[in-house]
Amino acid sequence: MIDSRGTPRHGDHPMNELIEVVFKGRRREYFTNPREIPVQHGDWVIVQADRGIDLGKVHHTSEWVKREDAPGKLRELLRPAQPEDLEVFERNRSKETRAFDTAKERIIHRDVDMKLVDVEYQFDGNRITFFFTAEKRVDFRDLVKDLASIFRTRIELRQIGVRDEAGRIGGVGTCGRELCCATWLRQFEPITLKMAKDQGLSPSPSKISGACGRLKCCLRYELDFYKEASREFPKIGSKLVLAGVEQEVSRVDIFRRTLLLMDESGHETPLALSELPAGTKVVGPTRDRRRGCDKTRCGARGTKPGDGESVKGTKLQFPVSEN
Repeated sequence: MIDSRGTPRHGDHPMNELIEVVFKGRRREYFTNPREIPVQHGDWVIVQADRGIDLGKVHHTSEWVKREDAPGKLRELLRPAQPEDLEVFERNRSKETRAFDTAKERIIHRDVDMKLVDVEYQFDGNRITFFFTAEKRVDFRDLVKDLASIFRTRIELRQIGVRDEAGRIGGVGTCGRELCCATWLRQFEPITLKMAKDQGLSPSPSKISGACGRLKCCLRYELDFYKEASREFPKIGSKLVLAGVEQEVSRVDIFRRTLLLMDESGHETPLALSELPAGTKVVGPTRDRRRGCDKTRCGARGTKPGDGESVKGTKLQFPVSEN
């Protein structure tokens, strides 16, 4: 059934229903359901594959899948998986372990500069995909010939990035939870060191790097909140003139809504943001001061001329609302 706007109503199964299916290593593909097979999250299904069939698990149904998420020509969902299909699936997992060892031996023999990450058998055995990482493009044509002669099926070597590697292998992050890339994260967004600085985090690689060795994807999750909250505070490294005394903002705590002010002798005094008088004069950090400061302090939120903040030798009115 459809409503007056031609939109399928909740609970209906339209002919163009899209099903998101997840395979080994969190690989995802979208399929149509022209046979209107009733499926739900977690069901094992048999689907069309390149030159054959494959087995995967339903991750989302049409209620959650948008057509724009699945560009290009789509294959079909064929049927629910049967117990004997799952037995074949388990046998394939055992074959993958042996194929991994064989491929690794051939990589060493051919002296190919790559790191083998994972092996995936297509359900019907018509294709074996070997996933690998490499610092640069590699010529693996002879390796493919070796593997094809050994396994006598279609061989595909697919180069992936280190973040994709972590997602396929899985693991536990420093937070104690499963890696985001191995569970729910669908796309990798660019992550920069500035994101850590904007959140007042230590620039130490051991603290802000993930299992893949790259900056943690979660550095982006709360970034917008930190940026919005920090607008209420004077920038770290700037100086406030309070009761005629100039003090430097050495630290801010957006959660406790406090500042840490340091006088010329190095003594630090906490001050609640609500206690900062309206119209307090702020002297921004100079260009030289910002260039030489500690990254964990003023470098995290230094300003530059032309960004609407203070420049060297200029005093501005810091607009703080009275509570």
